[in-house]
Amino acid sequence: MMKLNCSAAISFVFILALTLPLRAQNLQPIKIEVNGVELHYIEAGSGPTVILLHGGTGDYRSWSAHWEAFTREYHVISYSRRYHYPNNNPRLMKDYSALNEAKDLAALIQKLKLGPVHLVGSSYGAFTALALALQHPKMVRSLVLSEPPIHSWMKDTAGYRDFMAFWNHSAEVFRKGDQKEAMRIFADGLFGANYFEGLPPAASATMMQNSRAIEALALSKNPFPYLPKDKVINLQIPTLVLTGDNTIRIHRQVDDELVRLLGNAKHIIVPNSGHAIARDSPELYRSTVLRFLNEQK
Repeated sequence: MMKLNCSAAISFVFILALTLPLRAQNLQPIKIEVNGVELHYIEAGSGPTVILLHGGTGDYRSWSAHWEAFTREYHVISYSRRYHYPNNNPRLMKDYSALNEAKDLAALIQKLKLGPVHLVGSSYGAFTALALALQHPKMVRSLVLSEPPIHSWMKDTAGYRDFMAFWNHSAEVFRKGDQKEAMRIFADGLFGANYFEGLPPAASATMMQNSRAIEALALSKNPFPYLPKDKVINLQIPTLVLTGDNTIRIHRQVDDELVRLLGNAKHIIVPNSGHAIARDSPELYRSTVLRFLNEQK
């Protein structure tokens, strides 16, 4: 395990950037139909393909601060997962999870004739990336995983109980139809007390544009599916695992177990970062991820 030194903190400038056109690109998303759903994506650059997978409250715009750096060296695709802005997939699946998202991703890779690809995922995007690697390992060249919520591995732990307390509360409020209050409960539980109320209006609006994705997970029968540990142990794909040193307990527990199972994975603890590592420590995140990707050339 390795710990890096950095003094970066959460930047509202970065949060506001999520609502702006991608830096130096101003790309309009392309709509594609795969696996019975529509997905929107942007792409730029040349070289090996890197697919960026955003977290639960984000979308294809979430990688704005990193876009120029990644596209200088790689062919980069950033797409919005099934229920994220601006996709219009009306039917909420009763068993919606990273397993469904992985099938969407596999279909996207196949339709665009991409593989094998590097997958760089944050939070639920990281969960999706790992699920895809287990389903179709030949499609994946390497993995960068920032705190995938494989929470089913941690049942009967205090971290799991803490997480499920605010998760179930958020789901209850979603069922009552109050999306904004449900998102406040979820965001404060994940990022810290009063986080949602402290967001600038533009950032709050962006989060609400993706509230339907959180609602879909909250109302799902199996939002955090179990990934077989024997398959994870046998995964032979270069992997970098990133953990924020200020993240909530269950994410540290899951990452520690993931690294134990993978054996040869690189594990970096990113200082002054919570769950949203790419946002909290952007410069350190970029340099670390690009260094790892370059090692796979």
